[in-house]
Amino acid sequence: MVAEDVSGRSSVPFDVPTSARAYGWMLDGKDNYEVDREFLLRTLPDFPECVDIARQNREFLFRVVRHLTESGIRQFIDMGCGLPTDENVHQVARRFAPDTRVVYVDIDPIVLAHGRALLADDSTTAVIHGDMRDQDAILGHPDVIRLVDFDEPVAVLFLSVVHHLTDADDPRRVLRTITDRAAPGSYLGLSQVVADDPARGAAMSAHISGGGVPWQTRTPAELDALLDGLEPVEPGLVNLVDWRPDADQPPLAPVHEDLAPYLGATEQNKGIYEYGGLLRKA
Repeated sequence: MVAEDVSGRSSVPFDVPTSARAYGWMLDGKDNYEVDREFLLRTLPDFPECVDIARQNREFLFRVVRHLTESGIRQFIDMGCGLPTDENVHQVARRFAPDTRVVYVDIDPIVLAHGRALLADDSTTAVIHGDMRDQDAILGHPDVIRLVDFDEPVAVLFLSVVHHLTDADDPRRVLRTITDRAAPGSYLGLSQVVADDPARGAAMSAHISGGGVPWQTRTPAELDALLDGLEPVEPGLVNLVDWRPDADQPPLAPVHEDLAPYLGATEQNKGIYEYGGLLRKA
């Protein structure tokens, strides 16, 4: 495995929170700092749905990767992959298709370090340190060239990271660059935090962005508008809990005791949720 910075950007500092570490803590991850935990505990009183949302997205990852392997996909690019935890993309995929190849992409150097340790002896999986906004650099990375054959269908995943793309980042370009170049039969899997009430979404964006994490909560319609021309896979783009639910999929690790009071908040507050699904290139 080769792991290097393809973006040319400086490393993420440790005196501000990062989405990968805060998200990992909600999955009972241990690779986080006080700045990440404090940021999340300041956020949750106003937006308690975040804990459920993170965990629902992780459960969605299992279901969508399983569906993709069952549909014949054998190569994945996971953008903004986050810190390794249980049931990572390559682990889920290889339950159903042992010959699967995976490239993980993330900008957080902690993700890079842990990914290198986890995958040191795995020649068919790589972690590259890159900025998902710089799709051309990612496409030119030696590990992407080595592991991904763009003459064959590929699945590109943007799971719980689309809200980190502001309108200034040209999210349509970011989401569509690889899919537009990929072979017919390729897939785009994605999810993003949405708010049915634009004012509440704007307040969420201001709070999280103000804490140092780039963020734009959208409405479902605003995300839909970025995805024209691709075929939604049933049941389409929905609240993730409604995307092919499976009560028998592997359970997640329990949450930290500081986060436990926020479990179930999406049952009480239904206006903010993770929205997404899977789309196919014809």
